[in-house]
Amino acid sequence: MKHNFIGGVWVQGARAVPNINPSDQRDTIDHYAQADSAQARDAVDAASQAFNAWSVSTPQQRFDVLDKVGSELLARRTELGDLLAREEGKTLPEAVGEVTRAGQIFKYFAGEALRLSGDLLQSIRPGVSVEVTREPIGVVGLITPWNFPMAIPAWKIAPALAYGNTVVFKPAELVPGSAWALTEIISRSGLPAGSFNLVMGRGAEVGPTLVNDPRVAGISFTGSVGTGQQLAQACTARGAKFQLEMGGKNPLVVLDDADLDVAVNCAVQSAFYSTGQRCTASSRLIVTQGIHERFVDAVVDRMRSLKIANARGQGTDIGPVVDERQLGIDLDYIRVAQAEGAKLAFGGHTMECDQQDHPGFYLVPALFTETHNAMRINREEVFGPVASVIRVRDYDDALATANATPFGLSSGIATTSLKHATHFKRHAQAGMVMVNVPTAGVDYHVPFGGRKGSSMGSREQGRYAAEFFTTVKTAYTFC
Repeated sequence: MKHNFIGGVWVQGARAVPNINPSDQRDTIDHYAQADSAQARDAVDAASQAFNAWSVSTPQQRFDVLDKVGSELLARRTELGDLLAREEGKTLPEAVGEVTRAGQIFKYFAGEALRLSGDLLQSIRPGVSVEVTREPIGVVGLITPWNFPMAIPAWKIAPALAYGNTVVFKPAELVPGSAWALTEIISRSGLPAGSFNLVMGRGAEVGPTLVNDPRVAGISFTGSVGTGQQLAQACTARGAKFQLEMGGKNPLVVLDDADLDVAVNCAVQSAFYSTGQRCTASSRLIVTQGIHERFVDAVVDRMRSLKIANARGQGTDIGPVVDERQLGIDLDYIRVAQAEGAKLAFGGHTMECDQQDHPGFYLVPALFTETHNAMRINREEVFGPVASVIRVRDYDDALATANATPFGLSSGIATTSLKHATHFKRHAQAGMVMVNVPTAGVDYHVPFGGRKGSSMGSREQGRYAAEFFTTVKTAYTFC
């Protein structure tokens, strides 16, 4: 039994739930405590009491804590990657890579704690100086999704602590193991009691408690559009800061002049790896007609070679969908696409077991052709290994189709034309633009975020994280 962590103490929950391996439903990883609203309030109490001391801690104290966490994550990346693959279903190399990234994020923000700077200005009035500094905003609630159970918590927790805030961390219900393991490392980092708190539990119960508590100065949330919109309304009503990442329907444009191997690699990596369960996945493959047939044939050939199996198995390319509910959603969208007239070029069926006879939630990646942008399959985020090909006339048609979506997270293009690449980078309506690289995958030291319905609030990661986790103070002194 794994407990919640509140005020520096491991605390039993109101109940406990099993954590099931999606690659093998016979495997229960452990049982994890579930916090209720009362425990969530206790966590906010602890964070509020700890804020006064942690907010004025020295840069060296913050560096030491974050660097120690980052070092342990990197030292244990193989062990923790195995846990991540076991509970979430992404392949072992991807999982180890994610833990590595989490460690790098903590180390990066350890350095940022030492680099926090301000401005000393001359006033327009004689004898008066002006200081502009940044201060922590207070208690922050961090609500994270299941698809990156180490990296996304890391890129919220590390800057929150680096800038002197105290934290109440609410992870997704499907991946408590990674959250608990990360918390256990943080609990031994030298952080003062109450500065960091873990409340595992149902989002419908814990989430509103954090969002509506007047002592919580800000909420950083990654998850569904509907939940994010409700959160924004609640935070706006009481004047709290919010930072929302809510998904995408990301395009990958493939032009006639593209290197075919590069284009296929970008498409397959972006659309199907991590079982397509990435908000930056390319689910709309927008292809000009001169390369369309060759591109589709080459993508299907590559898909035939993908090994769909236990996430922890040797040579696995695609693991299972995260759980039975998500598998059902994916299958529903596949049926909708066929009903709308899309042609299923490959995949789209389930496997009850993988090649080693592990009973899991296995879905053969699906590729649709003969689709258009008005289809539901091209308007809504599936969040699974499902991609659609949209045939277009030329670059102008491709750009217009790529931008014709309510989302704007990541947008990619495969081309050898400097003219088209340069134009696309400027005119793609997305927060992140990729040229000849997959749409999924952003370095840990650069800003992450989108436009339109994908994101609200300031960017995550890199030095831009300070925009959310700090507030600016202007101070005058007359000498």
